[in-house]
Amino acid sequence: MKFVYRCCAGLDVHRDTVSACVRRRVRGQAEAVIEEQVFGTFTQDLQRLRRWLKKHKAKQVAMESTGVYWIPVWNVLEGGFRLTLVNPATVRALQGQKTDRIDARRIAEYLQYGLLRGSFIPPKPIRELRALTRMRAHIQQDRNRVINRMARLLETVNVKLASVASNIAGVSGMAMLRLLASGVHDPERLAECARGHLRIKIPALVLALEGRPDAHFRWLLAELLGKLDRLDEELVRLEARLGELAAPYADVLRRLATIPGVDQTTALVLLAEFGDDMSQFPTAAHLASWAGLCPGNAESAGKRFSGRTRKGDRYVRRILVQSAWAASRKNDCFLAALFFRTAQRRGRKKAAVAVAHRILVIAWHILAESGAEYVERGGDHFDRRNPQRTARRLAQRLEAIGYKVTLAPAPEPKPARPRGRPPLPKTGADPNLCPKCAAWGIACIHVRNSVRTAKQKDTSSASPSESGS
Repeated sequence: MKFVYRCCAGLDVHRDTVSACVRRRVRGQAEAVIEEQVFGTFTQDLQRLRRWLKKHKAKQVAMESTGVYWIPVWNVLEGGFRLTLVNPATVRALQGQKTDRIDARRIAEYLQYGLLRGSFIPPKPIRELRALTRMRAHIQQDRNRVINRMARLLETVNVKLASVASNIAGVSGMAMLRLLASGVHDPERLAECARGHLRIKIPALVLALEGRPDAHFRWLLAELLGKLDRLDEELVRLEARLGELAAPYADVLRRLATIPGVDQTTALVLLAEFGDDMSQFPTAAHLASWAGLCPGNAESAGKRFSGRTRKGDRYVRRILVQSAWAASRKNDCFLAALFFRTAQRRGRKKAAVAVAHRILVIAWHILAESGAEYVERGGDHFDRRNPQRTARRLAQRLEAIGYKVTLAPAPEPKPARPRGRPPLPKTGADPNLCPKCAAWGIACIHVRNSVRTAKQKDTSSASPSESGS
């Protein structure tokens, strides 16, 4: 097999050690020369690894993505080498041949022959955004867990607030919970905390809030409320930091938010996960494959066994599926039409994944093309694409329920009458020409009326002596 790189290195990374192997091709020799050494993972040890790789003139370095242990090695070597991060599944060891030294040799050999495909690692500013957006997702999950614990705690003391209020952590619900934690047990006083549309449910709230709270319940509820407040404060600080780091990408976020179902939060997550430089993904299909939002391939002997999507980036997949459900509720929207068109054949869950895939494709085009924005095709896009087929399908549905259908072309629509006051034309010296009526193309009515009004005024203003004479 032909060598792709003359000198390269493979690293087998662990928490405490890094096994390094350098393969160098020498002219006149069929086999490559191998240099091996083991290093620690402290910063000084990684600096020694960097100097050792430079000494052996290894410019290409590959390593496995083992948890988070590869990140310190990447941080020290970044900038001086061409780094490749590979999926451990692509360099899996054979059974019975698994040691750190053999793993480093195998990675270096695969790299030298050009058999490794690197994972996508965004630049440092995007990595910082990614860390913050993922932290926000985790805090939101912690917040939801605390709210669920409060709902279960209320059930243990016969307080059925969740049966009446759809969101116990809203403004009204939080006011009631804080009063409960402070020792207020009167259902009518608690129900008076309702705000907005919840006030029409005050009689039901009075019944739901009549429970058996005790001191232990109040202590637990106060602890959960305090934890929820701390999480809210963390979210406020995190949002402020996100706003600072996302300021240079304001135009990109605005253009991504033009997609139906994609708001500023979703746009920021997409930007943080795969950045704004689409040179890493030659086509939209490459990005969809990386995100795990395209059908998988499992085929042998001409038979297709499964089309399940791969795992991909779970943060991108989750936020895009949520956006797909939001887009399915839009009126006169192309993505909503795509959702229901797919749902009638494959089901609603697969339709949500299909719409998520389409949103990702649209996002790729927006990022790949300078200044591009989403252009709405309309909810009737598929009907307008082939009107004859749409007419036949609808006629068949009517005939299936007992109607007789005759298809005929619709008459051409009449030109609509212009709305509002038309512009007044420029008139000449003719005093009998009314500009208003001439603009509408009708016989003049204003000049005649004005002449009649002037004659009446002359008659009424005449003196009695003049009229008598």
